[in-house]
Amino acid sequence: MIHIFEPGTSPNAPTLLLLHGTGGSERDLVGVGRMLNPESALLGVRGNVSERGMARFFRRIAEGVFDEADLIARTAELNAFVDESADKYGFDRHNVVAVGYSNGANIAASLLYHHQDALKGAVLFHPMVPRRGVELPDLSGVPVFIGAGRNDPLCTMAESEELAAALGAAGAAVEAHWENGGHQLSRTEVEAAAAWLRGV
Repeated sequence: MIHIFEPGTSPNAPTLLLLHGTGGSERDLVGVGRMLNPESALLGVRGNVSERGMARFFRRIAEGVFDEADLIARTAELNAFVDESADKYGFDRHNVVAVGYSNGANIAASLLYHHQDALKGAVLFHPMVPRRGVELPDLSGVPVFIGAGRNDPLCTMAESEELAAALGAAGAAVEAHWENGGHQLSRTEVEAAAAWLRGV
C-alpha cells in the first residue's frame, strides 16, 4: 500500500495509523496526527480503491451503501499491512491507534469490528456503522473517540450514536464529541481528540 512513515520521538507514544477520507492521500492527516500527539510515529496510508480517480479504502455500491465483501477483504488487507509495517519500521504493533476521517474512519471502525487486537484505540472522525447484524469481538477497555457533526448530511447523529452503542456494547470505552457543523473536520474537534488521547 502507498504510504508514508515518520518516526516518533518517544518509544512509549502510540503509532498513529492515519486513514484519509474519500479522495485523500497518505499525507492528508499528518498535520492532524502531529496535533494529536507530537511524539508519535505516523503511518499514513493511501486507500487501494479508486472511485472515479478518488482514493478510497473500500468500494461502495452507492452513497452510504458499502460493498461488504470488499470492505471485509480490504480491512484484512490493511490489518496485514500494519503487521508488515511494524516489522519493517520497528514500531510496537500492540501500540497502534487508528486516526480516520470519513471513509478512513469507516475502515478503522471495520478493523475494530473484524480483527481483535488490531488496534489499541481509535479516533474516528465522522464515521458510519461499517456493518450491521454481526457480532463484534471483545473490545473491553479499547478507547474510542468519535467526533461527529450534529448537521452532518453524510453521517447522521443517529448513525454515530448507533456506532457508539455497538462499540460500547462490545466493551469499548467510547467518548463522543459533537460539533454543530456538518461533515468537515474542525480544529476544535481535533483539539478535543488530542485532549482525550492524552488521558487514555
